[in-house]
Amino acid sequence: MIKAVAHDTVKVKYIGRLSDGTVFDQSPEERPLHFILGKGEVIAGFDEAVIGMYQGETKTVTIPFQKAYGPSKPELIEVIDRKLLPEDLELEKGRQIEVTQQDDTRFYVSIVDFNDQTVTLDGNHPLAGKDLIFDITLNEVKKKPLE
Repeated sequence: MIKAVAHDTVKVKYIGRLSDGTVFDQSPEERPLHFILGKGEVIAGFDEAVIGMYQGETKTVTIPFQKAYGPSKPELIEVIDRKLLPEDLELEKGRQIEVTQQDDTRFYVSIVDFNDQTVTLDGNHPLAGKDLIFDITLNEVKKKPLE
């Protein structure tokens, strides 16, 4: 049996759920997730969960938020004057919008709440502060070539 270790290239199928059972992501059936273990290409907890698995193995893991998208940071939540947004912007709770800063860097924020005067925007990752549950199947392990 082939065991996955750091620097191996792996292909996995997964389903990601929240503690209430809500599915937030899953790999397409025809296209498993492909990444190199230990290179930071996936969240730390997912990487750690796959290391040590055997090809063909399936397991369920709970990844604490600290090893996923980190804590939700209150300083990334801001209430702004609605007039600062384009008039034609359709406001909807949970919708992500792209924001361009004065230095032309771009990032996404989620609309948390709004009324006639203000809009509350959240710059945290939508999964920040949440423990994540993954069902993972390790389909393939390619060993790192010897140097």
